[in-house]
Amino acid sequence: MDNIFGYVRVSTREQNIDRQLASIRDMGVPEKNIFIDYMSGKDFNRPKYKKLIRRMERGSLLYIHSIDRLGRNYKEIIEEWRRITKQKGVDVVVLDMPLLDTRRGKDLMGTFLADIVLQVLSFVAENERSAIRQRQAEGIREAMKRGVRFGRPRKPMPTGAVEQYARWKRGETTLNEAAKACGMPRTTFYVKAREAYVNQLHQAK
Repeated sequence: MDNIFGYVRVSTREQNIDRQLASIRDMGVPEKNIFIDYMSGKDFNRPKYKKLIRRMERGSLLYIHSIDRLGRNYKEIIEEWRRITKQKGVDVVVLDMPLLDTRRGKDLMGTFLADIVLQVLSFVAENERSAIRQRQAEGIREAMKRGVRFGRPRKPMPTGAVEQYARWKRGETTLNEAAKACGMPRTTFYVKAREAYVNQLHQAK
């Protein structure tokens, strides 16, 4: 049992890992051989995954719940799959896709079919990720059209900032002194106070 491993990945600690864990435990994987990462699947630079790769040896068996738990990048998934199965000699079983089981069909046809399925699933996983990003971007654009603001709320201008800017414009004080009086960095004061000063002039017209 020491050569049987499981890998679980979710993007954040708030996401539920119970389904992945249950499917891997059902395969008899020892708890000490289950590696869990709470990280994005954008690449393979994950601490638990790298530890898992170091632990596995030729003849080991790795269970993952689905191909997108391995990663998200289509080309990198293909390269990583071949590195694990061909270079390290580790068998991989994707539990929600029985065709992706390198223990079966080790002849040319079996390998060919597994490679096709892997490429299709990896492509679908990456396309879905791209589609999610596109939907998020479209949602943000629509929200911005409705006046929804994103990011940190803007801090209100300190009282007297416009007056200090006007004094600087008249040459009655230096920019450093005006910014210091408002408790603001010089560049921030110049940009923000100037904007408020111009807006005030426009409103007065």
